Amino acid sequence: MTAFPGVLLLGLENAIGLTVARELGGHGVPVHGIARSAASIGTASRHCTDWTLRPSGPIADWLPDLIDRTGAQAVLAVSESDLIELAALPPMIGDCHILVPRPEPLERVLDKLQTLHAAAAAGLRVPQTWQPRAGEDFAARAAQMRYPLVAKWANPPEIMAVLEQAGLEWIKTDYVRTPDQLVALLDRYTPVGRWPLIQQYCRGVGLGQMLYMQDGQATLRFQHRRLHEWPPEGGVSTLCRAEPTGSHHAQMALSEKLLRALDWEGQAMVEYRYEPDSDRYWLMEVNGRFWGSLPLARHCGADFAWEAYRRKVLGQTDAAPPPRDDLRARYMVPETKRLARILFAPGRIGDPFFRRRPLFDLASYLLAFIDPRARYYVFSRSDMRPWLRDMAQMVRKAVRRERR
Repeated sequence: MTAFPGVLLLGLENAIGLTVARELGGHGVPVHGIARSAASIGTASRHCTDWTLRPSGPIADWLPDLIDRTGAQAVLAVSESDLIELAALPPMIGDCHILVPRPEPLERVLDKLQTLHAAAAAGLRVPQTWQPRAGEDFAARAAQMRYPLVAKWANPPEIMAVLEQAGLEWIKTDYVRTPDQLVALLDRYTPVGRWPLIQQYCRGVGLGQMLYMQDGQATLRFQHRRLHEWPPEGGVSTLCRAEPTGSHHAQMALSEKLLRALDWEGQAMVEYRYEPDSDRYWLMEVNGRFWGSLPLARHCGADFAWEAYRRKVLGQTDAAPPPRDDLRARYMVPETKRLARILFAPGRIGDPFFRRRPLFDLASYLLAFIDPRARYYVFSRSDMRPWLRDMAQMVRKAVRRERR
């Protein structure tokens, strides 16, 4: 029987929460999940010791009782909304560590404009960015911009409720090719008097540098390159590969410098668009929660949840073992949707510079099944039930759609 204290994990609905449960459970840590549904894939994992259906109401109303009932000595969360609620709590409740960032650093990271200002001051290359404000001449400014542009919200968790109340859809990323398109996009949000950031489009590939920060120093580092995303023009990573440990060394130092400037503690991923031809790195954002490609980090032995647990709960200070850098990981459901869009609906791809290679993508998709370097976000031979549940849910959804 393990001597490790247990963990409460909020968020078992997706591959990220499943990965955190597998990682901690693989190290012998009892994981008590808090799930929004009994159908959550994480509750099916053999590494989820027990789980509770999430109570209604604010976390502060029910978490202390759950801590007392389970004897947990750590709380981890996956979603940004949960991080915001947990950050408002004390760093400890009794003997239990609330392993989330503090409110001030979290606010700076969630607000992309604050992050970009801090990055520029730290010497990182940031894309030209305009935050539209009420009273500006949008048409005149639109005529001066260099296209194409990308529109994205500075603080998504904060704006979502505002848009929903006004009956407006939250769109993660919009691509803008002309002044008329930009003016039309800005007009869309005039009823709420709030507008997304307008940012220069940066070519290149997605590069993520992950660090665990403690007392201003990185104790664990890992990096990966995004090969595919869903939707194809940018979004969730569906195929990624580990980058060699010795590459991007100077940029990794800048990533650590930025997190130090943000007074960040815990895990974070610093995301870039990297142009290999010019060797330029454009900062996109800092992801202060567990990120979508966390399964690749786990497969390579970069165990960020365990790093947080062992340092904060167990008080360990020895160096983490170096991770592998020769694997890649696939998120099969969105990876399959990506291929379908490239093959059958290329007109729906929003990125004006996306390079469509249908035959190459089809061959790569099929050959990856026999690639010895390939790993998967959900599928695991040693923990099959989450994958089986995921597949069963997909079939049920398809049947319901067909009946409708």
